[in-house]
Amino acid sequence: MNRVLDVSADVPTQLLDDAMVLAGSPEAGSRALAAVAGVEVGVWEMTPGTAADIEVDEVFVVLSGAATVTFHDGEVIDLAPGTVVRLRAGDQTTWVVHETLRKIYVA
Repeated sequence: MNRVLDVSADVPTQLLDDAMVLAGSPEAGSRALAAVAGVEVGVWEMTPGTAADIEVDEVFVVLSGAATVTFHDGEVIDLAPGTVVRLRAGDQTTWVVHETLRKIYVA
């Protein structure tokens, strides 16, 4: 059993569905690193652009990059390395990625 998770692992990305893309041609993808009792830990990455999303229950820490996430209720969070965020299932969000964003998530 690995006790150290490789957060530098390659993350395969692909163009987002046209219905999600609001600006640019962002790509996103994730790689699961571990799963225990229905909880997944992984790495997610998105390239520059703007996209809408509907979230799942998740806590994440930004590893690199820069972005702004806006919630349907008007809350805005600037993302930078070290930022920790709690997402709730059903949150409607808009992600504006300025510099390729990489985060580690627990969902």
